[in-house]
Amino acid sequence: MSDANHETTLRQAWADFCDELKRAGDIPFGPTVPPHVNDRSAGFEVLARNISLALNFQHDYADPLYPELIHYFDPVRKQGGDNTDAVYVGATINGTDTYRISGNRGSARYFAVTSVEQGQTPWGGKVAQTLFADDLQVDADGRFELMIGPARPDGYTGNWLRTTPETFRVTFRQFFADWESERPMKARIDRLTGDMSPPSPPTPERLAKQLLASAKWVNESIEFWIYMINMWKAIPNTFRSYKQLADQAIDATPGGEPMVAYWQLPTDEALIIRVRPPRCQYWAVEFGNFWWTTMDYRYRLSNTNCHYAQMEDDGELIVVIAHEDPGLPNWLDPSGYAEGYVCHRWMLADSCPVPQATQVKASELFEHLPASVKRITPEERREQLAARRRGVINRFGNL
Repeated sequence: MSDANHETTLRQAWADFCDELKRAGDIPFGPTVPPHVNDRSAGFEVLARNISLALNFQHDYADPLYPELIHYFDPVRKQGGDNTDAVYVGATINGTDTYRISGNRGSARYFAVTSVEQGQTPWGGKVAQTLFADDLQVDADGRFELMIGPARPDGYTGNWLRTTPETFRVTFRQFFADWESERPMKARIDRLTGDMSPPSPPTPERLAKQLLASAKWVNESIEFWIYMINMWKAIPNTFRSYKQLADQAIDATPGGEPMVAYWQLPTDEALIIRVRPPRCQYWAVEFGNFWWTTMDYRYRLSNTNCHYAQMEDDGELIVVIAHEDPGLPNWLDPSGYAEGYVCHRWMLADSCPVPQATQVKASELFEHLPASVKRITPEERREQLAARRRGVINRFGNL
């Protein structure tokens, strides 16, 4: 390519990238977006923060011949109902080569790895295969090896994850119950088949294609989750699973359907959610805004789970959403938003109880709760909050 031609191509690539991102600026003003300043500001924040994820997927780590395990989300980069307790890690792969992932499994309470196929959504479609923690052979020190490919290697008896011709990604989900004690996985991925020569520098044409794909992914992924959240918004305070409302195959968390409800809460009201959790490997209550992104979980109470929740003496879980701290241990802080979603996950459970939500005046909250409901002191609340930041640092390191 001549100097003149490549300059034209690159200038046009950057213009197309910027134009596509500029079009995304209409999304936070869409007809179903809450018309509040916090929600619209959060919309632009979501768009901006997901540019880096889009570039990771479409450019930085897009080549299945040179895979790397990357973090999808963290305390600021979020999308699609990210679990507050989670570390999501994955790599771009293909359905023809053989790969090896090796390292230390860590100690997250819930652990699963999936091979994901291309699909109609920005996050892919069907799951080709899933392995849970109990399916994985791990030595006494937590070390493991996992082979990934269309066929189990000859004579190999260890861990193997099947791929199909449509496979394009492998994803690990680690859900942490005790944020301060459980350790995340440390691992690497290596491709074992095919040409092993190093990658070439990006050509102007390839870069142009990847930049445009990145900008389009930002638009399409955020709009997809608006489409999704609107199904729950139509039936506020009603818990329904993904399968009950949506008919699209997506790489959803294996081993348990999240029960999701949409909430809309004036400042003088509170929402009481009651349920008896089932017996299961892990459960959690997650909380987020209209953009299907979790509330700040470093400095605010935005979730609880099977380790941190305080249960009533009869085994009931009572969660309260309120704009002012009600002095209850399982409080969810709306963080300045007037509406959003709340999600209960029962993972590898023996049943799927449906939480029940009751909206009341905040001034009458305790009239609708048991007289013996558990309380929390201001000192205990401060420690609750301090423990969250310690746990985030343990999980993600120095961000």
